[in-house]
Amino acid sequence: MATRVVTVDRNLRTGPMPIVRGMALTFKNMLATWFGGKASTVQFPEEKRKTSGRYRGVHILTQRMDGTPKCVACYMCATVCPAECIYIESGERPEKDIEKYPTRFEIDLLRCVYCGFCVDACPEEAIVMSRENDLVGTTRAELIIDRDRLMDRNKLIEHGPGYRPEEHDVRRPVRIAALERLRKEHGIVPGMPQRG
Repeated sequence: MATRVVTVDRNLRTGPMPIVRGMALTFKNMLATWFGGKASTVQFPEEKRKTSGRYRGVHILTQRMDGTPKCVACYMCATVCPAECIYIESGERPEKDIEKYPTRFEIDLLRCVYCGFCVDACPEEAIVMSRENDLVGTTRAELIIDRDRLMDRNKLIEHGPGYRPEEHDVRRPVRIAALERLRKEHGIVPGMPQRG
C-alpha cells in the first residue's frame, strides 16, 4: 500500500478559514464514525487488531525435531542486545556435531525494547519473534521468561510468527557488529577452534 503524500501550503493567511477547514474535517470524520461504521477502535480483548507479519512481539525459542532448542549458546543475541536483557549459560552436548546448548536462557521482557537485533544476530535462527503483544503479569518475576517457557511459546498459533529476517544481507551488518563487540570486549572469536 503506497503512502499518501500531503503537500502543506505554509503561505496561508491567518484568520478563521484554516480553523473552519479543520473543524469541517473533524466533523466529517465524526459523522463517518457514527453513521458509516468506520470506527477506529476495537473491542479488546474479544476483537484484536490485525498486525503485520513483521511485527516484533514476544520472543519464541525454536526447537529441533527431537525437541531440543536450536540455540547453540553462541551469545550473539546477548552480545548485540542494546538493553542487555538476555542471559545465557551454556553446557556441553553429548553429540559431536553440536558443541553447546543453553542450560539457562532468560529474557527480561520488561527491559526488552523489541528491536529484533537478537533475531538478526542469531546464526541458527533459534530465536524469532511472535506477533503477540499482550504483556501481562502481576510481578516482575513473571515477565522474566526462561528457556522452557520460550520453547513452549512455539506451540502458540493464535498470534502467528512475527519478525524473522529471511535475506542474509539484512542480518549481515548486525552479525558483524556483534562479532566485533565479542572480540573487542571479551576477546572471544566464535567459530571452530583452529588446529595447529
